[in-house]
Amino acid sequence: MTQHAHDPDQVDIIHFPDDTLPNGWHQPVLALGNFDGVHRGHAKIIDRVRRRADERGVTAAVLTFDPHPSRVVRPDKAPPLLMTSRQKLDVLAEAGMAGVAVVRFTEELSRWDPEMFVRTVLVEWLRVAEVWVGANFLFGHDRAGNFSRLRDLGGRYGFRAEKIDPVRYREFVVSSTRVRRLVTEGRVDEAGALLGHHYMLAGTVAHGEHRGRQLGFPTANLDTDNELFPPHGVYATAVLIDGDILPAVTNVGLRPTFARVSPGPVVESHIFDLDRDLYGLDIKVAFVQRLRDEMAFPDGDALRAQIARDCEQARALFRQISL
Repeated sequence: MTQHAHDPDQVDIIHFPDDTLPNGWHQPVLALGNFDGVHRGHAKIIDRVRRRADERGVTAAVLTFDPHPSRVVRPDKAPPLLMTSRQKLDVLAEAGMAGVAVVRFTEELSRWDPEMFVRTVLVEWLRVAEVWVGANFLFGHDRAGNFSRLRDLGGRYGFRAEKIDPVRYREFVVSSTRVRRLVTEGRVDEAGALLGHHYMLAGTVAHGEHRGRQLGFPTANLDTDNELFPPHGVYATAVLIDGDILPAVTNVGLRPTFARVSPGPVVESHIFDLDRDLYGLDIKVAFVQRLRDEMAFPDGDALRAQIARDCEQARALFRQISL
């Protein structure tokens, strides 16, 4: 068995068209797709690729696109993404991929037909031995390439093409689109079930107005590049700092109790039983369950009492489930 990579810094990340194939990449078995959110369906493809690469003694790699092709082809219809590029690369590395190939997606590339993409990227650049995709993966100009086209091209160029059927969770087919809808509706627990991990916002702790501290509930304000926020409200969350998973409650919203409304949603987490300076640290906020809507309170005392109730509700939830 080859050693599974877990440290993103140990993973080879290469970009098309800038980089050449690293010496260590040998006849890669490739997972091909956008992998936004890296949900249960994606995880199944990645797991299969890792196992096949282990069996063959070759490189397990993933090929993805940046920016997301829809940003280039249909910018007005492009969905907000579930992950930043950095988050996605970290998760793919943790999933045991030895290499990540990122295609810099451009207007020009969007006009390539399926064969041009396969020949240029998969065959000449990566020299793939096997390519695995989800059943509904489409590629090439006007998304004209489907799985059977990929398999035919594999036959011509000497690689195997395989597909993984859609993964179901309960009665739903798991897809990035469905996860997005659940997050948008505040159903973060269901989104987490489809993802196979909690929905997370990642970023740096920034200075806020220190109102939480004055109320007796100091908060970590998240400065994030994530695009998709759960709706305004209060959530039971877990905050990840340096490998520690800390229970918290998080408010997403505009803080209506205080007159000065912020330009975009503020994400502030009160971490239970933690008294240390977090400014400038990288953290992730994992959304476990929605507790209530955001609301305006008549004064600080009423807000303080409600935050205490929120914390108690979250603690009760964390006693039932392990973080």
